[in-house]
Amino acid sequence: MKLLIVDDHVVVRAGVRRLFAALPGTTVFEAGSTHEALSLYRSEMPDVLLLDLNLPNSSGFELLRRLLIENRQVKVVVLSMHAEPIYVSRTLNAGARGYVSKTASADELIAAVREVAAGGRYVEREIAAQLVVSQYGGVNPLEKLTTREVDIVRLLGEGKNFVAIASALGITYKTVANACSIIKGKLGVERTSDLVRLTYQMQERQ
Repeated sequence: MKLLIVDDHVVVRAGVRRLFAALPGTTVFEAGSTHEALSLYRSEMPDVLLLDLNLPNSSGFELLRRLLIENRQVKVVVLSMHAEPIYVSRTLNAGARGYVSKTASADELIAAVREVAAGGRYVEREIAAQLVVSQYGGVNPLEKLTTREVDIVRLLGEGKNFVAIASALGITYKTVANACSIIKGKLGVERTSDLVRLTYQMQERQ
């Protein structure tokens, strides 16, 4: 099996690489950006791509979209610090075949990659349970947002300002500002500080 790890943190890539390189018959490649990931994907054609949602000058959602344009059968497992149902459901709907949080056990991460490599789908057990609860526990206000808007809210929740968000997503400051105005309208808040606070509150309820 060929595995491509896409994460901008060298330490994370090194740890995951050691985990999978120890498995018989597994070849591991690494990329720290969208550009590197696309180049390696095209040259090596890995069986599975293990993807972080946070990437410099872009996002995991954007890379996933571009990969699916090139190959509708691409097998992507998202490995993210975010375990909230809204991020998981959006990622799966966008075309990922698996989702595991960075707090999951090594055994569960290996299980996810193997299942997706075999043509199946896999969501971390704890996250899967949260998804079921969220589906029957009322509508999450974040469901009103587009994938790009969810990306912006996620980055706001991480404490990033408009300049940093624009850089992270590869868009202009004006685009971020306009999107935040639309998001505030959808969620019924007036100030960006209220939007950030609302985001924290919704995440705490997950």
